[in-house]
Amino acid sequence: QLQLVESGGGLVQPGGSLRLSCVASGFTVDYYAIGWFRQAPGKEREGVSCISSRGGFTNYADSVKGRFTISRDNAKNTVYLQMNSLKPEDTAVYYCAAPGITTVQDMCVTLGGAYDYWGQGTQVTVSS
Repeated sequence: QLQLVESGGGLVQPGGSLRLSCVASGFTVDYYAIGWFRQAPGKEREGVSCISSRGGFTNYADSVKGRFTISRDNAKNTVYLQMNSLKPEDTAVYYCAAPGITTVQDMCVTLGGAYDYWGQGTQVTVSS
């Protein structure tokens, strides 16, 4: 059964860093683009970043460009989201997601509708 499990969230002060992990089971991430999304209380889900199956293409929301970095380690079946210079407005539940089909093209999108499998989420709270 295809499953995604996020970890690495927590409470951090403004300006701090966290690294989120998304571990896949039941399938090999090598052939899939992976996306990171977040949802804050009372707000709609937002696409944060994505990485293509081969890792050659990445995309970021304007709000996180220059602060967040997505990467993947296919040998570990894991995708990471390194978050630096965190701000209170980054507070949200962060989810990783995978599409229902393999992605041949070296590209990805941060549209939630393009993804079919979702993890349970990990809470990130940025507060002093």
